[in-house]
Amino acid sequence: MGKRPEKIVIGARLRRLRQTLGLTQAQMAQDIGVSSSYINLIEANQRPISAKLLIRLTEVYDFNLSQFSTKDMQLQSDLEASLKDPVFGLSSIPRSEIEDIVNASPPIARALLTLYERYRLLALNKASSQISLSDRDKVEILEQSARPVEEVRAYFHAQRNHIKSLDDAAEQLAEEIGIWRNEPQIVLSDRLREHHGFRVRILPHTVMGSQLRSFDSHRKHLNLSELMDQPGRRFQIAVQLAFLEFSDLLDKEIDSAAFSLEARSLAKISFANYFAAALLMPYSRFLTACENLKYDVEILGQRFGTSYEQTAHRLTTLQRPDARGIPFFFVRVDRAGNISKRFSAGKFHFSKFGGTCPLWNIHSCFENPDRVQTQIVRMSDGTTYFSISRTVSRYSGSYEQPSTKMAIGLGCDLAYASRLIYARHLNVEAITPTEIGVNCYLCEKPECASRAFAPLNRTLVFSERDRRMSIFDFS
Repeated sequence: MGKRPEKIVIGARLRRLRQTLGLTQAQMAQDIGVSSSYINLIEANQRPISAKLLIRLTEVYDFNLSQFSTKDMQLQSDLEASLKDPVFGLSSIPRSEIEDIVNASPPIARALLTLYERYRLLALNKASSQISLSDRDKVEILEQSARPVEEVRAYFHAQRNHIKSLDDAAEQLAEEIGIWRNEPQIVLSDRLREHHGFRVRILPHTVMGSQLRSFDSHRKHLNLSELMDQPGRRFQIAVQLAFLEFSDLLDKEIDSAAFSLEARSLAKISFANYFAAALLMPYSRFLTACENLKYDVEILGQRFGTSYEQTAHRLTTLQRPDARGIPFFFVRVDRAGNISKRFSAGKFHFSKFGGTCPLWNIHSCFENPDRVQTQIVRMSDGTTYFSISRTVSRYSGSYEQPSTKMAIGLGCDLAYASRLIYARHLNVEAITPTEIGVNCYLCEKPECASRAFAPLNRTLVFSERDRRMSIFDFS
């Protein structure tokens, strides 16, 4: 038997929409051609809304259907993780109740998270006052540096990792310079020289040291390290063009987002990086190539002159309302499992705390460098994803300082697997998904031999007589 379609229950969101429009239930019912009692039942969550009526609402009131998405996985994940803190004194909250809170009022859920974050900062300050001065300084520096990163990440997540103004400007410039008509680095270097009077120089790593890009405004040079490969050099030239030609646009986006003073510099760099990727991989051309090549990351990189990481990251940004690609998530981890970059255009939920699940094959990539591995994973809430993982080298190395290997995880909801070349020869319906959690701290799966930490807010049980598969037994 086929899977029954999920019922769409949107009572609180429909009520907010109606109240925002200043309509009574009777007026809305008349607009969309149903009875007022039916609107009342939907708002009370006593009736699900049909897909036909949902589409009718979007036509009459001209809003994005994604506003009625019944699941904000990242918000639910963050709220669930926060409520497990012992400070709340809660034993265990069913995931269905957390989903109800988020669906009923996302602003209140976000406000609760903001309040919890401020509590954590106060607790961290109090703890730091009880340790040595040098260690307290380190804690305060870590605390200060983490906030801008989380602020910028939250902004990109709220935008579904797509910034229209930057994409449009980059695509227009790509058309103007015809970046695909010649070797991209030549085209970009010519633009930099002819319009701004700067020349690109590739300098020895003994001269550049730890710098990859150095902008010398006095000598009119853009210096790039020899340690970068061609895709890296192209990207850095594109970043510099973003700063030179579109600084006002970057500032405008920053102002509209109302970033804090500490986050503005990081946001500008992030926006310039976004622009550079959009310039090298112009939206319309790139999306067309993605669909034709079934999202083959390696071939796409060859076609657009970009690295595997640049290409995979760009896939998460293809969310233009009138021309959407597959909503991918992206994560970059090191050998120790530390997450250094994460983005999601879909519903995949990351945690702010801890690493990733050891059962996810992104960690086994290091055993087979530069080879793509696939896996079907299922989260504890039942959502299932098709995952693609591969290692990359960040920059070229030397004998004395070898290059650093990182692992890239790319994935999407299993429903999109048929559009991927990686699933072409797989019978995904016959494959049993690997059950994974967000990370060990937030996963309550018992008897997991790969568990590295006990779950938060669960009582550990120790027995002298028994030895279980997991070293952590809890109740």
